[in-house]
Amino acid sequence: MTLPHPLPSLAAVADDYDILLCDVWGVIHNGRESWPDACEALARFNREPGPNGPRHGVLISNSPRPAADVVAQLDGLGVPRESWHAFVTSGDATRMELAFISVTGPDDDTTETPEDYRDRLTPAVARDLEMICANPDRVVQRGNDLIYCGGALAELYESMGGRVTMAGKPFGPIYALAMIEAERLLGAPANRARVLCIGDGVITEVRGANQQALDCLFIAQGIHGDAARGDDGRLDPARAGALLKAETTFARYAALDLVW
Repeated sequence: MTLPHPLPSLAAVADDYDILLCDVWGVIHNGRESWPDACEALARFNREPGPNGPRHGVLISNSPRPAADVVAQLDGLGVPRESWHAFVTSGDATRMELAFISVTGPDDDTTETPEDYRDRLTPAVARDLEMICANPDRVVQRGNDLIYCGGALAELYESMGGRVTMAGKPFGPIYALAMIEAERLLGAPANRARVLCIGDGVITEVRGANQQALDCLFIAQGIHGDAARGDDGRLDPARAGALLKAETTFARYAALDLVW
């Protein structure tokens, strides 16, 4: 097993990259508050030129809503606009794929579980309706709690024999949109060797980066809590590697939090 390289700060590798494709929920906020160190790390990357000139951070989120509708949420959580230069969501990508039955998440994500939807989904499976899932995340962190997302319902639908299409991470459509935004910002084709993906989801951000052959910084403390933390309170590369290996994924770098 190849272990991720512990990364003390984004600054240590910033000059190796022109573009960041950065996850949102679990990296820069938890749904209730933003994390100033992570926001400042992105802002510094955007603000300070690299060896090839200006650098750009693109937020890439599995939110089922269009990016324009999520900006107000980021503003409300205190995420500075200078932390990002472009924003792409699974909702944006899904609008190109949408047909038949779609799912964004539970009606009440504070109390419901995927099993509450089995009876409702059974007729759709029987009719062989394809489900378009606008949020591939299975769970997301809200404050200190984990809540179910659309991906958990899609997983149930597939287990019942239904067909599912997803456009968000780790699937290709959202990365295609993100790279379009990156090249618009650069004003030139992007060198994929100089693109770094950042995220806390092993089966979403890390797997997506692997499938796109892009470098990845795994933020191990997001939805995984303290699972990658050693007895000394610091990142344990072996524990982080075990989280990645369990889903047959790998990351070049790992850190507990995103900091400059």
